[in-house]
Amino acid sequence: MRNWKFNHIDFSTYPFYEGDDLGVVYNQDQIQIKIWAPTAKQVEFRLYEKSIGGKPLRIENLVSSVNGSWKLKLHGNFEGLYYTFKVNDGDWLNETPGVDARAVGVNGKRGLIFDLPKTNPIGWENDQPVRLENSVDAVLYELHVRDFSKASNSAMKNKGRFLAFTEEGTLSRENLSTGIDHLKELGITHVHLLPVADFFTVDEANPNEKYNWGYDPLNYNTPEGSYASNPDNISRITEFKQLVMSLHQSGIGVVMDVVYNHTGHTRRAYFNQTVPGYYYRQNRNGSFANASGCGNEIASERTMVRKYIIDSLKYWVEEFHIDGFRFDLMGIHDIETMNQVRENLDTIRPGILLYGEGWTADKSPMDEQFRATKGNTQKLKGIASFNDDMRDAIKGNNFDGKSKGFVSGQTLREEAVKFGIVAACHHPQIVYGYVESSYEAWAKEPWQCVNYASCHDNFTLFDKLKLSCPDADEETLKKMQKLAGAIVLTSQGIPFLHAGSEFCRSKNGEHNSYKSPDKINQIDWSLKFKNQDVFNYFKKLIELRKKVPAFKMRSSDEIRKHLHFSSNYQPGVIAYSIHDYPNDLNWKAIQLVFNASHKPVTFGLAAHMNWKLIAKDDTINISGNGYHFGSDISVPPISMMILVKEV
Repeated sequence: MRNWKFNHIDFSTYPFYEGDDLGVVYNQDQIQIKIWAPTAKQVEFRLYEKSIGGKPLRIENLVSSVNGSWKLKLHGNFEGLYYTFKVNDGDWLNETPGVDARAVGVNGKRGLIFDLPKTNPIGWENDQPVRLENSVDAVLYELHVRDFSKASNSAMKNKGRFLAFTEEGTLSRENLSTGIDHLKELGITHVHLLPVADFFTVDEANPNEKYNWGYDPLNYNTPEGSYASNPDNISRITEFKQLVMSLHQSGIGVVMDVVYNHTGHTRRAYFNQTVPGYYYRQNRNGSFANASGCGNEIASERTMVRKYIIDSLKYWVEEFHIDGFRFDLMGIHDIETMNQVRENLDTIRPGILLYGEGWTADKSPMDEQFRATKGNTQKLKGIASFNDDMRDAIKGNNFDGKSKGFVSGQTLREEAVKFGIVAACHHPQIVYGYVESSYEAWAKEPWQCVNYASCHDNFTLFDKLKLSCPDADEETLKKMQKLAGAIVLTSQGIPFLHAGSEFCRSKNGEHNSYKSPDKINQIDWSLKFKNQDVFNYFKKLIELRKKVPAFKMRSSDEIRKHLHFSSNYQPGVIAYSIHDYPNDLNWKAIQLVFNASHKPVTFGLAAHMNWKLIAKDDTINISGNGYHFGSDISVPPISMMILVKEV
């Protein structure tokens, strides 16, 4: 039996192959096959008629080539056939489609030989990515492909599939927009899709039998088949491109959630069945390290692993016109790899959004000083980290349903919220001793910080508020939901919304729905009607952010110069003003007050100034709702108020 411990192997001695031709490259009259397998003694290439079952049509041996590569050329037209590799490195390993497959059959067990240009939908050559002047101009919206359309009241025909994103004019039973029209109406700039690269948990032949978020990677370079109309051919590629093109035509960018930090399988993973041990970090005893909490962690610092990640990302950008990437457990990856990711992608299209989770799920054998953790964000080039300090300050501890935050009435959370308001950058008015998990600024510039109140992990925002405030009535909970959205969408940095938070999405209190059924995860579009006031408020907040440059300053120097917190502390209240920030609105000063208490609060305004009222309770009107005269203002309970002084 194979020994799966790697005590005495120096992986740094493995040769580096710098070519860009790994995998199976199709031409009408031949296929060129190449695989990197430096420990192999023999490599077989097997051709099949079908994606599952049946005997090989032929078996051919690859020949050893340069720098650990093996190659083979076969003459003929093999389009539509399937293939596997089988490696012998002293033991025969399992058949796999190889680690470089860009098309696979059902459930990703065999590669598919395909003509790449044939995957392009009509009009693809005219598709244009969404470009931002600065990352802080983005409004991110995190969404699972299946959740989007699966509910019976979604009005979308392609339920649970990529093609649901191409359906326009869909209306709920209450005659409100759903689907892509809803996204346009809300005004977000980018849809952040939970993993859409091929994962293994859901049976692609029977996708309705199981649900999964997709953080169990199988094949990194081809879309997931359970979201396609036919998982056994190129439909998954064509239809994902149709999704991208449809969103682009609506002015919405596409961000992919990528999971390069671990694989769904460990010993059976295609990496280990090709070059055992190389792609993974090991503990001192030679066993697989597990910073992902999923049984393994990828050794991104090794040269061929780094190349693999970079080449994969470049492929998604070049072939699928992707606008950004969110890195799952980015704290596992080494800083050098992440910086090379940025440098390489900038050669294709500068400004692609890059951000990730600056933490791990468990300990890693790689020292944290070398890893892309939140504390090392300033060492990263053009890459942002999630601000979990802000998240927990707004609603309470993410893992404790009963824990309260600022919007749910817990005082002494104010300083951590202020820390998020300035995008985790240094500000002289922040008392860092009161910011629970970060005792110093970890972002150098605002575009390095992604602010959020909730995401797919843990409770939805509404469920969290309901659990932590069991005595609160529905209207009070909705006010808390609005206040949380107001904080995120007016703060510096990059705002991030969990899909459905704009109308109080619930998962029935489920805190970890990664494999829960559709009835828990699917978006209930009737909530848009029930909580239409919340939706309209979020919509107005996004419109406000887009039109007011002061809410998305480009540098931390600008934040320190223009943004000033009130020195008049009141429990449950945060107030700050922004002065003299350039704008086309004729605004000289902006005053924001967030009142999380259950009583009105009196706040003193700058003397002898007449203020225009922009936001109060549910009303947000950039043109103003009259003027306030006098030195004091009464701010309603659990609400945001914005006033401006015109030039």
